[in-house]
Amino acid sequence: MPRPPPAGSLVKSLCVSVTSGLGEHLGSRWKYLDVILKIPAQIPNISENHPQFVLRGTSAEVHTLHFYCGGQEPDYPILFSGSSNGLIHVWNLKTRRVDTILDGHGGKSVHWVEAIYGRDRLLSQGRNQKICLWDLAEGRNTVTDSVLTENVGFCKCSLLKVAQGRWLMAMPGKDLDEVQVLELPSKTSVCTLKPEADAKPGMAMCLKLWQEPVMSLDFDSEKTKGVSGSSEEVLTVWSLDEQQNLKVQKTHKLINAGIADVAIRQDKKILATAGWDHRIRIFGWKKLKPLAILDYHTATVHCVSFSDHSRPSERLLAAGSRDHRISIWSIYNQTSGALHCPLETRKPA
Repeated sequence: MPRPPPAGSLVKSLCVSVTSGLGEHLGSRWKYLDVILKIPAQIPNISENHPQFVLRGTSAEVHTLHFYCGGQEPDYPILFSGSSNGLIHVWNLKTRRVDTILDGHGGKSVHWVEAIYGRDRLLSQGRNQKICLWDLAEGRNTVTDSVLTENVGFCKCSLLKVAQGRWLMAMPGKDLDEVQVLELPSKTSVCTLKPEADAKPGMAMCLKLWQEPVMSLDFDSEKTKGVSGSSEEVLTVWSLDEQQNLKVQKTHKLINAGIADVAIRQDKKILATAGWDHRIRIFGWKKLKPLAILDYHTATVHCVSFSDHSRPSERLLAAGSRDHRISIWSIYNQTSGALHCPLETRKPA
């Protein structure tokens, strides 16, 4: 069994924040929060600029998205999507069609997917209490290994590469308030994080290495600060000090409650949020300045993801929604910072 990493390592920086009782009322608010409130006039609403294109065909709510841009055709990355019907779609963004459909979670919602070992290996987490490793090489679509989570909550796993061919994976533990860290590919337990005996934090709702979560979050390891959203009307930016303590740096008051997902673009210039009010919001990451509202979807937006293209002009933003659609956007991808859609824009049907 490998020894736990030394003090000061990445695992030491894993923090878990939990919200007691949040999961119980979360589903009903997601299901019924379909009321659109007024958009502030000072924030650009670029609904007249349609998505670059829209992917249809999941026949279910889209709960998670993950780009892979390391193929031989970097201009057209692969997009993985996980849906509420337990299916994973592998999208070819050149043809804008599905290449493969994976079915390994027994019809239970898939809420986390991430490529590992390149585009031919995929990890997926479903509410059937399983994390699956898929072999996608040479047209295969088989599960080669799996891990039982013993947890049916909404908490997503988090993956951290620590060496060539080695990862740490943080996953919800057996008890509602604990987090387990495994070494991959051996699946050896590195450590289990539990709250103090007298603490009553409740159920973990989301989780990520290097940071503490509320319901949705992302983290900037260069600046050791992160952003989190919740069921409330607040977007919060916080930082980690040398003692791994969390300190709130800034908050932004939202007009409508509910942030299902947040994502910081790899260049650390902008972040996107997925809103219960059907909208995607874009903020400047440096000052949390509201930049734009993308108004396309007709139901709750569950997830957002940025592509990791090396060339800024090719970067894409994907958003998945309860309306069964995935919208693909090309915005703020020039050094000038202007909204820009370099390819043909198509009006969705």
